[in-house]
Amino acid sequence: MKILIVEDETKLAHILEQGLKENGFVVEWAEDGGLGLEMALTGRFNAMILDVMLPVRDGFEVLRELRKSGSTMPVVMLTARSNVDDRIRGLDLGADDYLAKPFDFKELLARLRAVTRRPKDRIQSSLTVGDLALDLWTHEVHRAGKLLDLGPKEFGILEYLMSRKGLVLTKAMIMDRVWPADADCQTGSNLVEVYINFLRKKVDLGHEVKLIQTVRGSGYVIQDQP
Repeated sequence: MKILIVEDETKLAHILEQGLKENGFVVEWAEDGGLGLEMALTGRFNAMILDVMLPVRDGFEVLRELRKSGSTMPVVMLTARSNVDDRIRGLDLGADDYLAKPFDFKELLARLRAVTRRPKDRIQSSLTVGDLALDLWTHEVHRAGKLLDLGPKEFGILEYLMSRKGLVLTKAMIMDRVWPADADCQTGSNLVEVYINFLRKKVDLGHEVKLIQTVRGSGYVIQDQP
């Protein structure tokens, strides 16, 4: 099992890394939120241990971006902030658990085991539209059995469309779901059109049935019927 630690306290990070490795985990470490987010979006991890007080991007920002990308990777927030408001904010943003410093390492192990079991217990772990399949846990997407290479934003848009199969999603809805509110983009931006075109080239090119469809003047819909 592979764990990503995002923690700027070097001593604590090394203690966590050593303890996890001794318990059979494979561990990678990022010392700031920017690097941690990049690693989380481009690598494959079974869970993340995420601090809140981080340089570059704080833990809340990292978690917000991670969930907006469509990632369901379990996240345990590990921080000195133990007040109720911070715990509520972390959980509302999509954290799976919250552990305040100082902590007992055995408790952290127990919480990691718990959150990494949850995806297997979820009723829905994949989405399908026709011969297109998206795995919510592994983040693999296949069309007619062929693995598609999607970036984080492409995956986020596709997951949003597939989770609402047959429903028209406006550009504003997609922007709000996939791009954070404080990003350098506006509702009138052509980002959505650009990424929809990227997706069409990867998902529909070469296939008779075009799954991603434009509803003129309204938005986009994914369905396996014309």
